[in-house]
Amino acid sequence: MSKQKFQAHLGMSDILPGESSAWLRVEKIIRETAREFHFEEIRTPIMEPTELIARGVGQLTDIVSKEMFAFERGDDKYVLRPEGTAPVCRAYTEHNLGQRGGTQKLFYIGPFFRAERPQKGRRRQFHQFGAELMGSADPLADVEIIHFMMTVYKKAGIKGTSLKINSVGDPESRKTYKTALQDYFRPHLDKLSEISKTRFESNPMRILDSKEEEDQDLITGAPKITDYLSESSKAHYELVKKYLAALDIPFVEDSRLVRGLDYYTETAFELVSGDIGSQDALGGGGRYDLLIEEIGGQPTPAVGFACGFERLFLAAEAQGISFEKEQSADVYIVTRGDEARLWALKQLPLLRSNGLSATMDYAGRSIKAQMKDANREQAKFAIIVGDSELETGQFTLRNMTESTEEAMALDELISKITSA
Repeated sequence: MSKQKFQAHLGMSDILPGESSAWLRVEKIIRETAREFHFEEIRTPIMEPTELIARGVGQLTDIVSKEMFAFERGDDKYVLRPEGTAPVCRAYTEHNLGQRGGTQKLFYIGPFFRAERPQKGRRRQFHQFGAELMGSADPLADVEIIHFMMTVYKKAGIKGTSLKINSVGDPESRKTYKTALQDYFRPHLDKLSEISKTRFESNPMRILDSKEEEDQDLITGAPKITDYLSESSKAHYELVKKYLAALDIPFVEDSRLVRGLDYYTETAFELVSGDIGSQDALGGGGRYDLLIEEIGGQPTPAVGFACGFERLFLAAEAQGISFEKEQSADVYIVTRGDEARLWALKQLPLLRSNGLSATMDYAGRSIKAQMKDANREQAKFAIIVGDSELETGQFTLRNMTESTEEAMALDELISKITSA
């Protein structure tokens, strides 16, 4: 009877050796960019209270109604976090981060979970990086967040992206626009998809997000929110565009780009790529001035973005960009005999303390097999040690690239390897 063979859960993937080097390189780009923009890292738990996510994402969204990995323990209800903004807002409120003074500039990197149908660019476990700027209602904060996001993709070498922007206005603007949308869609209710019909009363702006075929013609003719902005919202939006132009960040205005939940305000944006298929969004974000108050904090203006690692890699692959880097060893110690193996074991910490990647044979193989293993590990140098080398204190250093050898003392050997 054969034993059961286990596989990763549907929509969740292992990141294997070799692949992980690409992830590390992208993470390094993000962290370097965060340091340059003076953002600090925040790490929140993978589990969050169900009610936090329901409020932070929206009770009527597909994420909350269909796509959460939810479970209970006693009277407590939790979910695996499906996005990053609500957890960061929870941490901001719980730990009174606003009392540190000034604006809080936070970024995060991590896995997120949604129980949706896996497809290209959509996974049940996916990975995001994002940033939140809390405590400023100024349009400069919006542009700082967008600039951060765009800089990551520029450093990664991703080309051909398009930045879409819009304004969803302040609460006054949204209230007026909601009425205008309902007046527009009401005569056509029978033509709308079932999901859009359910959104008509409570959240008609979300009809504009619909991907249902029967909704598209009606959406095309719908009123534009920019025609219903208050004077203050118009001024905010104009400054966002002015500041983006000052930074030479090109953008396209998209009046259909909305955030349907009431705590989203003013700027909305999305970065898209034609290289990743129909699900073309690399990431996006916007301003959410009412969210922190919604989850129990003090009224706090805030703006942020989130972007997907997997989609970044899809765009990179389409453009022939590789982030993978061979993991080669600096030095491999090849030994003959038990005394040489013991010597090698004692020298590994010394080599590593000098910043070198050092390894040896751990399977008791022959000299020939060890040299073959050193080649497989792409070692730059091999130190060959046997009884005679231990007696004389002169060790054979082989340059694996040039196929040359020379004998020298250990301190000379380390100096030569570290300076190579």
